[in-house]
Amino acid sequence: MGTRIFFRFFLYLLLSLLALVYLIPLLVMLSTSFKSIEEIRSGNIMQLPMVWDVSGWEKAWSTACIGISCLGVHNYFLNSVKFVIPAVLLSTLMGALNGYVLTQWKFKGSNYWFGMMLFGCFIPFQAVLIPAATVLGKLGLSDNVGGLILVHVAYGLGFTTLFFRNYYSVFPSELVSAGKMDGAGFFRIFTRILLPNSGPILVITIIWQFTNVWNDFLFGASFTSGMNSPITVALNNLVNSTTGAKEYNVDMAGKYFIRGLLAGSVKG
Repeated sequence: MGTRIFFRFFLYLLLSLLALVYLIPLLVMLSTSFKSIEEIRSGNIMQLPMVWDVSGWEKAWSTACIGISCLGVHNYFLNSVKFVIPAVLLSTLMGALNGYVLTQWKFKGSNYWFGMMLFGCFIPFQAVLIPAATVLGKLGLSDNVGGLILVHVAYGLGFTTLFFRNYYSVFPSELVSAGKMDGAGFFRIFTRILLPNSGPILVITIIWQFTNVWNDFLFGASFTSGMNSPITVALNNLVNSTTGAKEYNVDMAGKYFIRGLLAGSVKG
């Protein structure tokens, strides 16, 4: 009994130390964001702020420059919200419909089409930049929110279809058959039987898609510019700005602010 208690104590102590090591960069980043630039240059990076200063946070929120155009970071944050929410909802809904069709309303060649969609999951972002730019240009959706929505829905559809197809493949077919016998149509079965029982996979898919779309930098930098850019592009320009002296407190505040938004955006 004493050996088990000692082993458990040692295990928890080791896990606590590892967690602390993992959190050190975050703590340094947060601490630095509350220091003045003078204290950062003269003090110890591991030291807590002697005078807590929120000017770095204010500047990170209010200033970000792209070329000669400067706007508050919150404007770019709104840009991201405008395309992330529709892209996540559309790709999730379409993936659910695809999974429903591929498992409960099978047709000739359904496995082939699923294989083609699954293959799309392995295509790297860089391989679709030129074709996507060409399509967006012809559709008149380049350099705007609509273009980013289309790109992320198309690219994420393979993943969402995979998630829902695997989930619905073990769904009791008797429930669907009973619905058909009662005269329920395609969409009625989907909305009344499948979706109400899809809570776990809906949560997983939304978290997956939200994280991927919100964190995207390549598509945002490739298909938008200036005032239409998402928050990831604005943050990159803020951190990598070469004008004036390097303001590490602003950089750290900007990074931590975006990290905090992402961490809490899909909870609850």
